[in-house]
Amino acid sequence: MLNTLDLGRSVSKDDYKKELPELRSRLLEAQRALLTAGISVLVIIEGMDGSGRAQVVNKLHEWLDPRGIQTHTFWKPSDEECERPAYWRYWREMPAAGQIAIFLGGWYRDIVTDAIQDKIKEDNLDARLTPVNDIEHLLAHDRTLILKFWYHLPQDEQEQRLKIEKSTPDDRYSSSKEAIKGREKLTLWAERILRTTDMADAPWFLIEASDMRYRDLATGYSLLKALEKRITNQINQRSEPLPPQEPALPQAQSARVTLLDHVDLQTSINKDEYEDKILKRQNELRELTWKAYSLGISTYLIFEGWDAAGKGGTIRRLTSGIDARLYRVIPYGAPSSHELQHHYLWRFWRQVPRAGRVAIFDRSWYGRVLVERVENLCLPAEWQRAYHEINDFEKQLVNGKNLLLKFWLHISPKEQLRRFEDRQNTPWKNYKITPDDWRNREKRPEYELAVNEMILRTSTEYAPWHIVASEDKNYGRLEVLDTVCAALSARIKAAE
Repeated sequence: MLNTLDLGRSVSKDDYKKELPELRSRLLEAQRALLTAGISVLVIIEGMDGSGRAQVVNKLHEWLDPRGIQTHTFWKPSDEECERPAYWRYWREMPAAGQIAIFLGGWYRDIVTDAIQDKIKEDNLDARLTPVNDIEHLLAHDRTLILKFWYHLPQDEQEQRLKIEKSTPDDRYSSSKEAIKGREKLTLWAERILRTTDMADAPWFLIEASDMRYRDLATGYSLLKALEKRITNQINQRSEPLPPQEPALPQAQSARVTLLDHVDLQTSINKDEYEDKILKRQNELRELTWKAYSLGISTYLIFEGWDAAGKGGTIRRLTSGIDARLYRVIPYGAPSSHELQHHYLWRFWRQVPRAGRVAIFDRSWYGRVLVERVENLCLPAEWQRAYHEINDFEKQLVNGKNLLLKFWLHISPKEQLRRFEDRQNTPWKNYKITPDDWRNREKRPEYELAVNEMILRTSTEYAPWHIVASEDKNYGRLEVLDTVCAALSARIKAAE
């Protein structure tokens, strides 16, 4: 790829002045159309030292409306960033619909730097690049246009430019002298990285940077063409159909048994035994969470379940066994208008805690494959893609060290109706029942199929689902505490 770039392309000063006004006008027009089309744009700038990457960024800010564009440079991770999954700091800066974000290096910076510093071997390069392809594919198939630019310089031109500089702002090298010396290794690794991550929905644009006017115009035209094409094709692109993921079931009821049908809802516990055991478990959990904190083990607990299944009460008993300084309960409802301008996972990435803390999610990202699926709040292609996206997200959260447990609190339709009526007839419980609860109850068969597929496709060895019988609230609460304590104890033992 890179060895074919030295073509000597250039643009004269007169041609540059002639072409620039129309280019800028069309870029501004396309930028204004982004919001109406519901598109966000991610531009990744990479390339050789001395190629003028920062100059390109400044040109784009000059040519576009600065109110709709932001540049982010990712230097050495801060302490706050080091205590979270690697991609947390990128997700924080993802552009909303109608916005353009420029990542100077982005997730490629660390990979290229590690490669040239011999921290990556050829046989594990693919392992480093797989998450890159996953996140770019995930964003591209939502509402984000991804454009990646690599700026190339011939060796003699690079040496001439870098000799003028006493140092380089790129943290891959401590000096321009080292950058020149490391050119061959950089080119070798960059070739492999570009080839592996050059995809139709997230392409690399390889641009000669010897002539600055050519470099800047080629960047502008490439951005313009991609913007205009994406805006024109947006409706068709988002409607792209996917084949059904679940098998088509026969009509017989015996052929439509789900995982929920196998839950024994008759299980219960007497009050005295419950009160004795739950205090012991809460005390055990308090010790375990402090030990996990000292080891930097983060714990993620996700609670889903039927309306009135007892998520709130279960969470209260759980948090009674955790020091308030170590946990946060994060409730989720319908996304805000601001959150809707981003990928659906964005609002969850923002809540990832620092190392050693406990995050308790009351409802979660599984709304994508439950309520949004059943209520037709997203396209079938969108919720069908979500299973893989969620599995990948959770794998990044766990990262081989942390703990992630998911609970589905299960009750029968009869018990749910009893609890609904109790809430409706008790003044201080009225706030717990809404018209949506009654409406969702009517769609229980559709939700049961959605829950079955959700558990089937997203219960993994690193983030398992636990279906908890909650007909007896006390039994369900203790079951959750037992599960959390056992899993956290095992994870701590493995880490020690």
